[in-house]
Amino acid sequence: MLTLRHRFPLLTAVCMWAVISVPVTHAVPMVSDPKGFSGITWGTSLNDRPELALVTTANRIKEYDRKSSPLQFGDAAVDTMRFSAVDGKFARVTIRYKGKDTLAKVLVHLQLLYGPLDRTPGQMMRSANQQYNWRGTDTEVNMTFDGMGERGFLFIESTVLAPRFNDSLTDSAY
Repeated sequence: MLTLRHRFPLLTAVCMWAVISVPVTHAVPMVSDPKGFSGITWGTSLNDRPELALVTTANRIKEYDRKSSPLQFGDAAVDTMRFSAVDGKFARVTIRYKGKDTLAKVLVHLQLLYGPLDRTPGQMMRSANQQYNWRGTDTEVNMTFDGMGERGFLFIESTVLAPRFNDSLTDSAY
C-alpha cells in the first residue's frame, strides 16, 4: 500500500501529464491573405451591394444575407452565409453548415484558398469538437465542428475590424 509520502509524487505526475497532454490548436499562417471575402475588401460598405440583403440592424452592427441560393462555399452547400459590418465597414462572414461530408468539402476549399493544415501531432484539435485556424496579416479564419450534432461554423474576418464587435459589450456582460 502506498503511503501519503509516495502518493503525492504519483498524483502530481498524473496531474502534470493531464495538463500537458491537452490538445492545443494553433493558427496556420495563410499562404495568401485575400484581405476580404468573395471579392469584397474588408472595410467596404455593404449597403449598396446588389447581391446582399440587409437582415438585421443593432446599434453599430448590420448583418446581410446573400440573395441567391443555394449557398455554396467551394463545392460545399452551406446553410447560411451572413456578412457583418461594424460601424458601416465589412468585417466578418459567418457560415453555418451541417454534416461530416460538408466539413470535408469546406476543409478542402479552405486549404486551397489559405494553405494546408499543420497536421503535426498536437497542432490540431480532433475529437467530438474540432477546430481549424488560418491567420494572415488582414484575415483570420476560424472553423469549428461539433461532431455530436454534426454542425459547424466558419468565421472569416478582418483582424483589424472584427475586434470592434466587442467594443459595445459592457464589463458586466458575462
